[in-house]
Amino acid sequence: MKAFVLDRYAKNSALRFGDVPEPALRDDDVLVEIHSAGLNLLDSKIRDGAFKPILRYRTPLILGHDVAGTIVRVGSNVRRFKRGDEIYARPRDGRVGTFAEFIAINETDVAPKPKNITMEEAASIPLVGLTAWQVLVERAMLKNGQKVLIHAGSGGVGTIAIQLAKHLGATVATTTSTANVELVKSLGADVVIDYKKQDFATVLSGYDVVLNSLEGDTLQKSLGVLKPGGKLISISGPPDLAFAKEQRLNWCMQQVMRMLSFGIRRKARGRLIGYSFLFMRANGEQLTSITALIEAGAIRPIIDRIFPFEATNEALAYIETGRSKGKVVVKVK
Repeated sequence: MKAFVLDRYAKNSALRFGDVPEPALRDDDVLVEIHSAGLNLLDSKIRDGAFKPILRYRTPLILGHDVAGTIVRVGSNVRRFKRGDEIYARPRDGRVGTFAEFIAINETDVAPKPKNITMEEAASIPLVGLTAWQVLVERAMLKNGQKVLIHAGSGGVGTIAIQLAKHLGATVATTTSTANVELVKSLGADVVIDYKKQDFATVLSGYDVVLNSLEGDTLQKSLGVLKPGGKLISISGPPDLAFAKEQRLNWCMQQVMRMLSFGIRRKARGRLIGYSFLFMRANGEQLTSITALIEAGAIRPIIDRIFPFEATNEALAYIETGRSKGKVVVKVK
């Protein structure tokens, strides 16, 4: 089969387009013929070697964390899916590889594709949808009437998180650039901070939850937005000890993670705020819940551009500019 392969870690390097063996099917797997694959900055960061201490991949490897396609074969233990089913998924860490014509995925990572959207739209959802769900529903336990600040509202996670938070009954504030103000309003944002004109830290206060996806001083400034008992949840770091234990990292790496997050955790404790780092995980059951919300009209995909499969390297370069609204997808089939 054709695939884009990472032969060695190198910053801004191009993936090699070539022939590789079709993936082996395990007893608990479904073999998926890939129609479309979503792109994420996670793919670029893995390519650059940024996650080598955390994700133990050996090269050569196929990147890609989002998939929509059709099941062509099932393992002997599979009961929830059959040949011909249209699905979407975020394959689990260690078994990614959606920049290819086929992928074998554990059945528990898979969900039925929403019937009311295209394959391209479906491929844009899994990683960002699960991230938003695990931050807002699982970790923050966001409730009706609470207030949440979602940074980078026009990004992949932000566009879904705004819609999910509104569905949960929260008041939603978000930060974005001038060009994307109308987009985030259309998704349901109640308060929009144009970061080119305003400083969110001087405008907002008394919030219950902040979802941070930005670098720099945004994390520290977000503490001032939260009320005592609030939760600051970051998907961009710094990682904490709890994450290191979840990933089963060795003792030395656990201490490194503890020290990386020591400063923000100390400042958060001083304000009676909880800080945590979230690195999303594959979960077909949660993705099935997201399918229901999409089919009910509570969440709609936001796609910036669709590239042909052969232009996967160009698509990665495009998302690295930081200018995309929502998600970028490659059409494989």
